[in-house]
Amino acid sequence: MNWVKGLRRLIEFPKASGEISKCSTSQYSVANKCRNDILDAKRISLSPRDIDVRETLILAKNMVLRHKLRCSSEGNVLGARQYARTLSRQYGQSSQNDPELSRDFLAQLWLLEKRMNRPRGRPRRDIDEYADFGETDDITSARQPPPSQTATGSLRPTSVEESQVAPLLARSNLLITRDIEWANLMLGFEQANRYAVVDACYPQSPVGFIREESNVIARQLLRLRRPFVAYITDALGNELFRVRRPFWWITSSIYAEINGKEVGVVHRRWHLWRRIYDLYLGNKQFAVVENPGFWNWTFTLKDINGEVLAQIDRDWRGFGFEILTDAGQYVIRFGTADPSAKTGPARLIQELEVARPLTLSERAVAVALAVSLDNDYFSRHGGW
Repeated sequence: MNWVKGLRRLIEFPKASGEISKCSTSQYSVANKCRNDILDAKRISLSPRDIDVRETLILAKNMVLRHKLRCSSEGNVLGARQYARTLSRQYGQSSQNDPELSRDFLAQLWLLEKRMNRPRGRPRRDIDEYADFGETDDITSARQPPPSQTATGSLRPTSVEESQVAPLLARSNLLITRDIEWANLMLGFEQANRYAVVDACYPQSPVGFIREESNVIARQLLRLRRPFVAYITDALGNELFRVRRPFWWITSSIYAEINGKEVGVVHRRWHLWRRIYDLYLGNKQFAVVENPGFWNWTFTLKDINGEVLAQIDRDWRGFGFEILTDAGQYVIRFGTADPSAKTGPARLIQELEVARPLTLSERAVAVALAVSLDNDYFSRHGGW
């Protein structure tokens, strides 16, 4: 009877092994499906603005755990061992035998976990070309004082160039102070000019800087007639626009450029004692400056009807500053500031009544005029 039972078991063994292999094949297909789901979820997570990598890994772990529970409930001990052997054998095979279960899959999972553990920075906010310049991110607002004039009417940016310069020029008063050049003071060595720009409503920190770039040899030989390019940046060091002044012999000219595009120019008109400047926006003149000369340090921008548009004043900084250095200070008055921006000492500032507010492009030309005035008349310690 024992040999009959043994023969019966030998006959039934192929059926059992077939069921086991069938169960292993189905389980292996489920594992492939789980792996494909993990890869699909990984691809989704790598796309911008989609599910997070951490959520993807959690989803993958849940699917693997669910698959393990399913295998433990459906298969017996022999089937589980056979499945484990098959799965390990598949992982050990090369990509030529099974391209879907290769080292690439493990490498992708490793990169996924590495990306999850990496410290994530703060996402950068998208900014529209014509977005309101008053809405800045937290880092910029912490160091860049807000504008003191509202972006309404002529102050609303109408182009990408104006939107770029708005954080600096949408202000009622700009105080431009030139740094002391110690090498020029002690040795007579002409240095590149540097300025700090401060909003009078927010005197705690500067709103921008002006930095000249020119040839060191040209500065020593040509002095005030040297060609140079001055870069105007915000408080964070980002370039907003630049002014370019070529070499001149009789009368000077200075150009305002935004993103390499010329937006305006200031031409000096020759006169024996008067200081006359013509301001152009493109090919159209929008203002003129006629200063009587001598000790008059107020330069008023007027339109064709003689109405006041803006004003540039050079302040007296003291006997030592004026006699020994070229470190001048200029105030550009563009008009009335918003009442909410006038706090503390800013309430004592006398506002300028203007016929109309200058546009942002016209204000860039006015800043170029202030730089030209400093080099034309108030930098005499550097030479002829």
